[in-house]
Amino acid sequence: MKPVNTFKVSFANYSFIYRLLDLSCVTFSLVIVINSYNLEMTQEYIIVVLTASVVFLYIAEALHLYQAWRIGRFMMVLMTVVAVFTSSFLILMGISLWLKTAFIFPSHILNIWFFLAFMGCSIWRIASHQWSVVRSKLGINLRKMAILGATSTGANLYHEIHHSDEFGYDFVGFFDDRQTDRLPEGLTVISDISKCINQAKNGDIDVLFITLPISAEKRIAEIINLLSDTTVDVYVVPAFMLSDVMQGRVTHIGKIDALSIFESPYLGSKILLKRFEDITVSLIAIILLSPVFMSIAITLKLTSPGPVLFKQSRYGLRGEKISVYKFRSMTVMESVGKVTQVTRDDKRVTPFGGFLRRSSLDELPQFFNVLMGDMSVVGPRPHAVSHNEEYRKLIQFYMLRHHVKPGITGWAQVSGWRGETDTLDKMQKRIEFDLYYILQWSIWFDLKILMLTVLTCLKSENTY
Repeated sequence: MKPVNTFKVSFANYSFIYRLLDLSCVTFSLVIVINSYNLEMTQEYIIVVLTASVVFLYIAEALHLYQAWRIGRFMMVLMTVVAVFTSSFLILMGISLWLKTAFIFPSHILNIWFFLAFMGCSIWRIASHQWSVVRSKLGINLRKMAILGATSTGANLYHEIHHSDEFGYDFVGFFDDRQTDRLPEGLTVISDISKCINQAKNGDIDVLFITLPISAEKRIAEIINLLSDTTVDVYVVPAFMLSDVMQGRVTHIGKIDALSIFESPYLGSKILLKRFEDITVSLIAIILLSPVFMSIAITLKLTSPGPVLFKQSRYGLRGEKISVYKFRSMTVMESVGKVTQVTRDDKRVTPFGGFLRRSSLDELPQFFNVLMGDMSVVGPRPHAVSHNEEYRKLIQFYMLRHHVKPGITGWAQVSGWRGETDTLDKMQKRIEFDLYYILQWSIWFDLKILMLTVLTCLKSENTY
């Protein structure tokens, strides 16, 4: 095998340094604050910074902060840093309340400490990223990358890589055995597959993406077997993974590897993180909005006959039926049979109920659903059972939204797909946004949706 003369910087080799840099920012930012306020570094401070470091590292690992940047967008990294610090801050506050003790220094010092630590962790990442981009443009530390399989999948992959300086690849070319007239228009093949394997063995290729159709399973297995005698990083990109796969995670079942196609994004520590978010946000909302709850309840009793609350049957996680609570906004209750969506000037809606619906205040009791574990604060909105049964037959992947808990608010709602879905096209768009949320889920994405929800509730064009 031909030796490679260019020194290659490996992310894995530096991941320990990145963790060390983050912990240094957390530690030295506290030292700076303590010195600025003429305080002494006591044993209590050391315990606090050690606790903060453990919490920070746990959340950072859970949110995959230290995964290789070259396989993702840098802004996602910065947003993950925001999510890590926000979660760490909330957990430390929770620990303090659980121990029934206040922090050993004033809250403003705690705030300054976390702000400085966050800025430090962000600044070194920005500087490192900019240096990586400059190196890539100058042709320094590039990895020679080839695509084996001149397919539409390969073309899409090339487009993604070609339009970004973050990956650090020097594209060698496409390799394929097929004749030119059988290739997608616009793709140029430099040689056949045997030549690609020879170049890989000679050290002329560092990274290889196999984008052959899944029907070529036997051929792919042969290629992988031949490439096992090289040091090339090999990735298989099935065509369906670009659009239909929800997670694409490899699960180990004994000695057998299984590729997940449809599964919940909340796995392992993410389950705890999502539940912690739900409990924290719902408790804060219930406490802060308790005067609003009381005011709405009193007004409902004074303005129209009937109960303050009513419950609706909905499908929840894994398609199980749950009862969702809402403030009553109509004089006529939902029937057991076919459900008619509320429309503009619907006579069933009371005057005060119309205000509740337009402002989304009728959804507030669902914070109790979140607290009980039936719902999440953020997730796909639950549809009527009859609508589920109707649209699951008409819209592909409709039921994938039930791989997560339904939410009080969601990406579809803050993106303009809130309110009546009187056509199949509207429901399809809502499902597209729901599935995008499931694919892209992260704590920072939830925080973004929550902030947009507040702004969206001030508008009422699509809600009656």
